[in-house]
Amino acid sequence: LHSRNVLLLLFLCLHSVQSRGEFIVKSRSTTARLAFAGGAGFGNSSSPTKKSKKKRKHGGFSELEPSPSSKNEDIVNEAPKLDRFGLPPPSEDDIFPPLPEGTELIAAAPEGPTFLKEIESAMKDHMPLAYECFDESGVERAPSPGNLPMKLKLLHKSPTVLSIENFFTANECDQTRQVTEKDAYEVSSKTFSPLATSKRTSTSWFCQFKSLPTLVAKATTRLGIPLEQMEEPQIVRYLQGQEFSWHYDEVPAIQLENGGQRIATLLVYLNTVHNGGGTIFKYLKDVNGEPLTVKPVQGSALLFFPAFANGQPDDRTLHKGEVASDTKWITQMWIHERHYKPVVPAGNSHTAAQEAINKVSGKLGYQ
Repeated sequence: LHSRNVLLLLFLCLHSVQSRGEFIVKSRSTTARLAFAGGAGFGNSSSPTKKSKKKRKHGGFSELEPSPSSKNEDIVNEAPKLDRFGLPPPSEDDIFPPLPEGTELIAAAPEGPTFLKEIESAMKDHMPLAYECFDESGVERAPSPGNLPMKLKLLHKSPTVLSIENFFTANECDQTRQVTEKDAYEVSSKTFSPLATSKRTSTSWFCQFKSLPTLVAKATTRLGIPLEQMEEPQIVRYLQGQEFSWHYDEVPAIQLENGGQRIATLLVYLNTVHNGGGTIFKYLKDVNGEPLTVKPVQGSALLFFPAFANGQPDDRTLHKGEVASDTKWITQMWIHERHYKPVVPAGNSHTAAQEAINKVSGKLGYQ
Protein backbone atom coordinates (compact mmCIF):
# COMPACT_ATOMS: atom_id res chain seq x y z
CA LEU A 1 0.00 0.00 0.00
CA HIS A 2 2.88 2.33 0.81
CA SER A 3 4.49 1.82 -2.60
CA ARG A 4 1.18 2.32 -4.34
CA ASN A 5 0.56 5.48 -2.37
CA VAL A 6 3.94 6.93 -3.36
CA LEU A 7 3.50 6.02 -7.04
CA LEU A 8 0.04 7.55 -7.20
CA LEU A 9 1.28 10.63 -5.38
CA LEU A 10 4.06 11.12 -7.92
CA PHE A 11 1.70 10.44 -10.85
CA LEU A 12 -0.81 13.03 -9.70
CA CYS A 13 1.90 15.56 -8.92
CA LEU A 14 3.28 15.30 -12.43
CA HIS A 15 -0.13 16.36 -13.71
CA SER A 16 -0.30 19.35 -11.37
CA VAL A 17 2.85 21.13 -12.57
CA GLN A 18 2.24 24.85 -12.83
CA SER A 19 3.73 27.33 -15.28
CA ARG A 20 6.02 28.88 -12.70
CA GLY A 21 6.94 25.61 -11.09
CA GLU A 22 5.09 26.04 -7.84
CA PHE A 23 4.28 22.36 -7.60
CA ILE A 24 7.21 20.75 -9.40
CA VAL A 25 7.98 17.23 -8.25
CA LYS A 26 11.58 16.56 -7.39
CA SER A 27 12.81 13.28 -6.04
CA ARG A 28 14.98 13.48 -2.95
CA SER A 29 15.22 10.04 -1.37
CA THR A 30 11.54 9.11 -1.07
CA THR A 31 10.24 12.64 -0.65
CA ALA A 32 7.97 14.29 -3.20
CA ARG A 33 8.88 17.97 -3.31
CA LEU A 34 5.72 19.82 -4.20
CA ALA A 35 6.16 23.48 -3.50
CA PHE A 36 8.70 26.20 -3.97
CA ALA A 37 8.51 29.95 -4.35
CA GLY A 38 8.01 30.65 -8.06
CA GLY A 39 9.87 32.99 -10.34
CA ALA A 40 12.39 31.13 -12.46
CA GLY A 41 11.11 29.92 -15.82
CA PHE A 42 8.02 32.09 -15.71
CA GLY A 43 5.75 32.25 -18.72
CA ASN A 44 6.09 28.76 -20.17
CA SER A 45 2.45 27.80 -20.00
CA SER A 46 -0.94 29.07 -18.98
CA SER A 47 -2.27 28.78 -15.46
CA PRO A 48 -4.35 25.71 -14.72
CA THR A 49 -8.01 26.01 -13.99
CA LYS A 50 -9.78 24.47 -11.05
CA LYS A 51 -12.70 22.15 -11.49
CA SER A 52 -15.88 23.54 -10.04
CA LYS A 53 -17.52 21.66 -7.22
CA LYS A 54 -21.28 21.86 -6.98
CA LYS A 55 -22.64 22.27 -3.49
CA ARG A 56 -25.44 19.96 -2.44
CA LYS A 57 -28.70 21.82 -2.08
CA HIS A 58 -30.31 21.90 1.32
CA GLY A 59 -32.61 18.95 1.72
CA GLY A 60 -31.29 17.05 -1.31
CA PHE A 61 -29.00 14.02 -1.48
CA SER A 62 -26.65 12.75 -4.15
CA GLU A 63 -26.84 9.18 -5.39
CA LEU A 64 -23.72 8.35 -3.38
CA GLU A 65 -24.84 9.91 -0.11
CA PRO A 66 -26.95 7.99 2.40
CA SER A 67 -30.08 9.65 3.66
CA PRO A 68 -30.26 10.75 7.29
CA SER A 69 -32.32 7.68 8.05
CA SER A 70 -29.66 5.32 6.76
CA LYS A 71 -28.69 2.65 9.26
CA ASN A 72 -25.07 3.06 8.20
CA GLU A 73 -24.95 6.78 8.95
CA ASP A 74 -22.63 6.44 11.93
CA ILE A 75 -20.28 4.18 9.99
CA VAL A 76 -20.13 6.63 7.05
CA ASN A 77 -19.46 9.60 9.30
CA GLU A 78 -16.66 7.83 11.17
CA ALA A 79 -14.92 6.48 8.06
CA PRO A 80 -11.58 8.14 7.20
CA LYS A 81 -11.52 10.50 4.22
CA LEU A 82 -10.12 8.85 1.12
CA ASP A 83 -9.15 10.16 -2.28
CA ARG A 84 -10.67 8.95 -5.55
CA PHE A 85 -8.26 6.01 -5.55
CA GLY A 86 -9.43 4.86 -2.13
CA LEU A 87 -6.21 6.01 -0.46
CA PRO A 88 -5.86 8.37 2.50
CA PRO A 89 -4.72 11.85 1.42
CA PRO A 90 -1.09 12.66 2.29
CA SER A 91 -0.47 14.45 5.55
CA GLU A 92 1.80 17.40 6.10
CA ASP A 93 4.52 15.04 7.34
CA ASP A 94 4.21 12.98 4.13
CA ILE A 95 4.95 16.04 2.02
CA PHE A 96 7.32 17.82 4.39
CA PRO A 97 8.80 14.99 6.47
CA PRO A 98 10.67 15.69 9.70
CA LEU A 99 14.38 16.29 9.33
CA PRO A 100 16.64 13.27 9.82
CA GLU A 101 17.72 12.60 13.37
CA GLY A 102 20.92 14.43 14.19
CA THR A 103 20.38 17.28 11.70
CA GLU A 104 22.30 20.35 12.86
CA LEU A 105 20.01 23.09 14.15
CA ILE A 106 21.75 25.80 16.17
CA ALA A 107 19.73 28.72 17.49
CA ALA A 108 21.23 32.17 17.98
CA ALA A 109 22.73 33.09 21.33
CA PRO A 110 20.37 34.46 23.99
CA GLU A 111 19.25 38.06 23.65
CA GLY A 112 22.17 40.43 23.45
CA PRO A 113 24.28 42.31 20.93
CA THR A 114 25.16 40.55 17.70
CA PHE A 115 28.84 40.68 16.87
CA LEU A 116 29.94 40.76 13.26
CA LYS A 117 32.39 37.91 13.86
CA GLU A 118 29.46 35.66 14.84
CA ILE A 119 27.75 36.43 11.54
CA GLU A 120 30.92 35.84 9.54
CA SER A 121 31.37 32.48 11.27
CA ALA A 122 27.75 31.45 10.59
CA MET A 123 28.14 32.51 6.94
CA LYS A 124 31.23 30.42 6.20
CA ASP A 125 29.38 28.07 3.81
CA HIS A 126 27.30 30.79 2.17
CA MET A 127 27.77 33.67 -0.24
CA PRO A 128 30.05 36.42 1.13
CA LEU A 129 28.60 39.71 2.33
CA ALA A 130 30.09 43.20 2.39
CA TYR A 131 31.19 42.97 6.04
CA GLU A 132 33.40 46.05 5.65
CA CYS A 133 30.23 48.18 5.57
CA PHE A 134 29.44 47.26 9.20
CA ASP A 135 31.26 47.71 12.49
CA GLU A 136 32.01 44.95 15.00
CA SER A 137 28.46 45.22 16.37
CA GLY A 138 26.88 44.81 12.94
CA VAL A 139 25.91 48.50 12.66
CA GLU A 140 26.30 50.28 9.32
CA ARG A 141 29.46 52.39 9.35
CA ALA A 142 28.36 55.15 6.97
CA PRO A 143 24.56 55.41 6.82
CA SER A 144 22.88 57.63 4.29
CA PRO A 145 22.52 61.25 5.49
CA GLY A 146 19.42 61.61 7.64
CA ASN A 147 18.76 57.88 7.77
CA LEU A 148 19.08 55.51 10.71
CA PRO A 149 21.96 53.06 10.26
CA MET A 150 21.22 49.54 9.13
CA LYS A 151 21.87 46.89 11.75
CA LEU A 152 22.57 43.21 11.17
CA LYS A 153 21.16 40.71 13.65
CA LEU A 154 21.72 36.96 13.77
CA LEU A 155 18.34 35.29 14.28
CA HIS A 156 19.53 31.71 13.77
CA LYS A 157 23.06 30.36 13.47
CA SER A 158 22.63 27.10 11.55
CA PRO A 159 20.93 27.44 9.15
CA THR A 160 21.81 31.11 9.03
CA VAL A 161 18.95 33.60 9.22
CA LEU A 162 19.66 37.33 9.43
CA SER A 163 17.50 40.39 9.95
CA ILE A 164 18.52 43.87 8.83
CA GLU A 165 16.94 46.75 10.72
CA ASN A 166 16.36 50.06 8.88
CA PHE A 167 17.05 48.56 5.46
CA PHE A 168 14.38 50.86 3.98
CA THR A 169 13.00 54.15 5.22
CA ALA A 170 9.23 54.63 5.46
CA ASN A 171 9.36 56.82 2.36
CA GLU A 172 11.29 54.15 0.42
CA CYS A 173 8.66 51.58 1.42
CA ASP A 174 5.87 53.81 0.09
CA GLN A 175 7.75 54.51 -3.15
CA THR A 176 8.26 50.78 -3.68
CA ARG A 177 4.56 50.01 -3.32
CA GLN A 178 3.73 52.71 -5.87
CA VAL A 179 5.68 50.81 -8.52
CA THR A 180 2.77 48.36 -8.75
CA GLU A 181 0.61 51.15 -10.18
CA LYS A 182 2.74 51.84 -13.25
CA ASP A 183 5.74 49.74 -14.22
CA ALA A 184 5.25 46.13 -13.13
CA TYR A 185 3.90 42.86 -14.48
CA GLU A 186 1.00 41.67 -12.33
CA VAL A 187 0.26 38.00 -11.84
CA SER A 188 -2.10 36.18 -9.53
CA SER A 189 -0.12 34.17 -7.00
CA LYS A 190 -2.97 31.82 -6.18
CA THR A 191 -1.69 28.27 -6.16
CA PHE A 192 -3.28 25.19 -4.71
CA SER A 193 -2.46 21.50 -4.85
CA PRO A 194 -4.93 18.72 -4.03
CA LEU A 195 -1.99 16.70 -2.74
CA ALA A 196 -0.13 19.24 -0.63
CA THR A 197 -0.72 21.55 2.27
CA SER A 198 1.03 24.29 0.29
CA LYS A 199 -1.06 27.09 -1.07
CA ARG A 200 -0.47 30.72 -1.92
CA THR A 201 -3.16 33.37 -1.99
CA SER A 202 -1.71 36.74 -2.90
CA THR A 203 -0.91 39.05 -5.79
CA SER A 204 2.61 39.50 -7.16
CA TRP A 205 4.18 42.07 -9.45
CA PHE A 206 7.38 41.27 -11.35
CA CYS A 207 9.39 44.47 -11.66
CA GLN A 208 12.07 45.95 -13.85
CA PHE A 209 15.38 46.27 -12.03
CA LYS A 210 15.43 49.94 -13.02
CA SER A 211 12.03 50.43 -11.37
CA LEU A 212 13.39 49.38 -7.96
CA PRO A 213 16.82 51.04 -7.94
CA THR A 214 16.84 51.58 -4.16
CA LEU A 215 16.38 47.88 -3.45
CA VAL A 216 19.07 46.93 -5.94
CA ALA A 217 21.49 49.68 -4.87
CA LYS A 218 21.30 48.71 -1.21
CA ALA A 219 21.60 45.01 -1.99
CA THR A 220 24.70 45.54 -4.11
CA THR A 221 26.53 48.22 -2.11
CA ARG A 222 25.59 47.35 1.46
CA LEU A 223 25.29 43.58 1.21
CA GLY A 224 27.74 42.97 -1.63
CA ILE A 225 25.28 40.99 -3.75
CA PRO A 226 26.32 40.89 -7.44
CA LEU A 227 23.72 42.52 -9.67
CA GLU A 228 24.06 39.91 -12.43
CA GLN A 229 23.06 37.11 -10.01
CA MET A 230 19.78 38.75 -9.02
CA GLU A 231 16.44 37.32 -10.10
CA GLU A 232 13.64 39.68 -11.12
CA PRO A 233 12.55 41.66 -8.03
CA GLN A 234 8.96 41.20 -6.98
CA ILE A 235 6.41 43.11 -4.96
CA VAL A 236 3.82 40.94 -3.22
CA ARG A 237 0.57 41.90 -1.52
CA TYR A 238 -1.29 39.69 0.92
CA LEU A 239 -4.80 40.84 1.74
CA GLN A 240 -6.43 40.02 5.06
CA GLY A 241 -6.68 36.26 5.45
CA GLN A 242 -4.24 35.43 2.64
CA GLU A 243 -1.10 33.35 3.14
CA PHE A 244 1.71 31.33 1.62
CA SER A 245 1.99 28.02 3.44
CA TRP A 246 5.02 25.75 3.80
CA HIS A 247 7.42 25.94 0.85
CA TYR A 248 11.05 25.94 -0.19
CA ASP A 249 12.72 28.75 -2.11
CA GLU A 250 15.08 26.44 -3.98
CA VAL A 251 14.75 25.96 -7.75
CA PRO A 252 13.85 22.47 -9.05
CA ALA A 253 16.59 20.65 -10.94
CA ILE A 254 14.79 21.04 -14.27
CA GLN A 255 15.05 24.85 -14.02
CA LEU A 256 18.70 25.25 -13.02
CA GLU A 257 19.94 26.29 -16.46
CA ASN A 258 19.21 29.95 -15.82
CA GLY A 259 21.59 31.04 -13.07
CA GLY A 260 21.77 27.77 -11.18
CA GLN A 261 20.35 27.39 -7.70
CA ARG A 262 18.95 30.18 -5.56
CA ILE A 263 21.52 30.70 -2.81
CA ALA A 264 19.88 33.60 -0.97
CA THR A 265 16.48 35.16 -0.32
CA LEU A 266 16.23 38.88 0.44
CA LEU A 267 12.83 40.04 1.64
CA VAL A 268 11.87 43.57 2.77
CA TYR A 269 8.70 44.28 4.74
CA LEU A 270 7.00 47.38 3.35
CA ASN A 271 4.50 47.83 6.19
CA THR A 272 4.07 46.74 9.78
CA VAL A 273 1.51 44.02 10.52
CA HIS A 274 0.63 43.77 14.20
CA ASN A 275 -1.17 40.43 14.19
CA GLY A 276 -0.05 37.52 12.03
CA GLY A 277 1.70 37.84 8.70
CA GLY A 278 5.04 36.67 10.03
CA THR A 279 7.60 34.52 8.22
CA ILE A 280 7.83 31.24 10.13
CA PHE A 281 10.56 28.61 9.76
CA LYS A 282 9.17 25.15 10.38
CA TYR A 283 12.21 23.51 11.94
CA LEU A 284 13.93 26.48 13.61
CA LYS A 285 13.61 27.87 17.13
CA ASP A 286 14.23 31.35 18.47
CA VAL A 287 16.27 32.15 21.58
CA ASN A 288 13.25 31.25 23.76
CA GLY A 289 12.70 27.86 22.15
CA GLU A 290 9.63 29.01 20.23
CA PRO A 291 9.21 28.58 16.45
CA LEU A 292 11.37 31.19 14.72
CA THR A 293 8.93 33.84 13.47
CA VAL A 294 10.01 37.09 11.85
CA LYS A 295 7.33 39.73 12.31
CA PRO A 296 6.66 42.26 9.52
CA VAL A 297 8.14 45.58 10.63
CA GLN A 298 8.18 48.36 8.05
CA GLY A 299 11.61 48.83 6.52
CA SER A 300 13.22 45.75 8.05
CA ALA A 301 14.71 43.05 5.84
CA LEU A 302 15.07 39.29 6.17
CA LEU A 303 18.02 37.46 4.61
CA PHE A 304 18.32 33.67 4.59
CA PHE A 305 19.83 30.99 2.39
CA PRO A 306 17.75 28.27 0.68
CA ALA A 307 20.99 26.71 -0.59
CA PHE A 308 24.67 26.78 0.26
CA ALA A 309 27.21 28.66 -1.87
CA ASN A 310 27.92 25.43 -3.79
CA GLY A 311 24.26 25.14 -4.82
CA GLN A 312 23.31 22.33 -2.42
CA PRO A 313 19.73 23.00 -1.22
CA ASP A 314 19.17 23.36 2.52
CA ASP A 315 15.94 21.64 3.55
CA ARG A 316 16.14 23.23 6.98
CA THR A 317 14.90 26.54 5.54
CA LEU A 318 11.33 25.32 4.93
CA HIS A 319 9.13 28.29 5.79
CA LYS A 320 5.76 29.94 5.32
CA GLY A 321 4.04 33.32 5.40
CA GLU A 322 1.36 33.03 8.04
CA VAL A 323 -2.14 34.42 7.63
CA ALA A 324 -2.22 38.16 8.23
CA SER A 325 -4.92 40.06 10.08
CA ASP A 326 -4.38 43.00 7.78
CA THR A 327 -2.88 43.72 4.36
CA LYS A 328 0.83 42.88 4.13
CA TRP A 329 3.25 44.22 1.54
CA ILE A 330 6.74 42.92 0.83
CA THR A 331 9.36 43.23 -1.86
CA GLN A 332 11.71 40.33 -2.48
CA MET A 333 14.38 38.93 -4.73
CA TRP A 334 16.35 35.74 -5.00
CA ILE A 335 20.06 35.54 -5.68
CA HIS A 336 21.48 32.76 -7.85
CA GLU A 337 24.81 30.94 -7.98
CA ARG A 338 25.84 32.59 -11.21
CA HIS A 339 24.64 34.99 -13.90
CA TYR A 340 20.84 35.03 -14.18
CA LYS A 341 19.00 36.19 -17.30
CA PRO A 342 15.81 38.13 -16.47
CA VAL A 343 12.65 36.80 -18.11
CA VAL A 344 9.89 39.27 -17.14
CA PRO A 345 8.77 41.98 -17.67
CA ALA A 346 9.68 42.32 -21.33
CA GLY A 347 12.96 44.18 -21.81
CA ASN A 348 14.08 43.69 -18.22
CA SER A 349 17.85 43.52 -17.83
CA HIS A 350 20.60 44.19 -15.33
CA THR A 351 22.47 46.41 -17.78
CA ALA A 352 19.47 48.66 -18.47
CA ALA A 353 19.14 49.32 -14.73
CA GLN A 354 22.73 50.34 -14.10
CA GLU A 355 22.21 54.07 -14.72
CA ALA A 356 19.25 54.28 -12.33
CA ILE A 357 21.14 52.25 -9.70
CA ASN A 358 24.16 54.52 -9.92
CA LYS A 359 21.97 57.61 -9.58
CA VAL A 360 20.27 56.31 -6.44
CA SER A 361 23.57 55.09 -4.98
CA GLY A 362 24.92 58.62 -5.35
CA LYS A 363 21.93 60.13 -3.56
CA LEU A 364 22.34 57.62 -0.74
CA GLY A 365 26.01 58.53 -0.40
CA TYR A 366 27.25 55.13 -1.49
CA GLN A 367 29.67 56.49 -4.09
